[in-house]
Amino acid sequence: MSKVAIEKMIKQLAELDSAGMYLDDFLLTWDRSDDQISAVFKMAEILMQMRKSNISPRIFDSGLAVSLFRDNSTRTRFSFSSAANLLGLEVQDLDEGKSQIAHGETVRETANMVSFMADVIGIRDDMYIGKGNAYMREVAASVAQGYAAGILEQRPTLVNLQCDIDHPTQSMADAMHLIRHFGGLENLRGKKIAMSWAYSPSYGKPLSVPQGIIGLMTRFGMDVVLAHPEGYEVMPEVEAVAHKNAAAAGGSFRKTGSMAEAFEGADIVYPKSWAPFNAMEKRTVLYGDNDMAGIKELEQELLAQNANFKDWECTEELMAQTRDKSALYMHCLPADITGVSCKQGEVAASVFERYRDPLYFEASYKPYVIAAMIFLAKVEDPAGKLGQILQRNRQRML
Repeated sequence: MSKVAIEKMIKQLAELDSAGMYLDDFLLTWDRSDDQISAVFKMAEILMQMRKSNISPRIFDSGLAVSLFRDNSTRTRFSFSSAANLLGLEVQDLDEGKSQIAHGETVRETANMVSFMADVIGIRDDMYIGKGNAYMREVAASVAQGYAAGILEQRPTLVNLQCDIDHPTQSMADAMHLIRHFGGLENLRGKKIAMSWAYSPSYGKPLSVPQGIIGLMTRFGMDVVLAHPEGYEVMPEVEAVAHKNAAAAGGSFRKTGSMAEAFEGADIVYPKSWAPFNAMEKRTVLYGDNDMAGIKELEQELLAQNANFKDWECTEELMAQTRDKSALYMHCLPADITGVSCKQGEVAASVFERYRDPLYFEASYKPYVIAAMIFLAKVEDPAGKLGQILQRNRQRML
């Protein structure tokens, strides 16, 4: 892409009011204004085009990006590392097992001790209802206090890499995929997206992906349909957010107990397994009580419950019911692929294979989304700084 085209995008970014993101955290998409959401997309696009044009967008000469993953991760872990490196930061993983956390160190103390030269902290804490997002906010409050007291030279920005409520970096990357696929954010209006539960031979998958999708896509005037069997409800407060967003944006949000109904005439389908909300609440209590026998019993109950809905699979027959029989299939990955990664799962192998490349593109936007969140939080005049970077014209690859 030419510098003239990048300059045009920078001017478009300057027209958006993203001031509220400066020195702030990114915890939930619905905490951010429409302009701020659009600014993340525009910034991510600019950073991506700069890298493709061999222009280094580094704004740091040194500094740490601290990562804390309390759940397993491939895509998000490497996306966070890529984003931090793109901007000039070095990643340091916080291994709680090797820290003084295991010896009773408080959240407030840990947050400050790892933040002396840290500019950003990325946290994934998605396993326990009522815990993950609350923990992130406690960390954020702790570093804010440390900065206010003059202990920290800078106030680290906290980025939610997935919690019990939302997965903002995933849903924003998903939305960026849709924006590029349909040729612009404005072209999402009126599109039908089916966020559907799908069968998995495993249990306990977080609710934050479907909640992130209904909490974000309803902002764009889309027809958002949430489909799941009885008993697989998501958090009612997130459903309330989706209804509010849809009403404000002129779109719609509705629920159905039929996967086929959700797929009918859909432009986008997102079949993904998740655990029942009440079961996740129960698991949180059991872990809090260190009741391992109770956890094993709950696991067996949930596996048996899942097995009642093996027909909730994204098949060729269902895809044929979508708009023009060619809806865009999406997934946060890894998917449970029937006959490949499991005996029976979320999606038929033929469907997944047909959309493999688009799925990889979908995942590829996450590093740029995370980098955009960091950039907008650390730079008071992001458009001005991008102009300086463009003028500096430092090559990324010599």
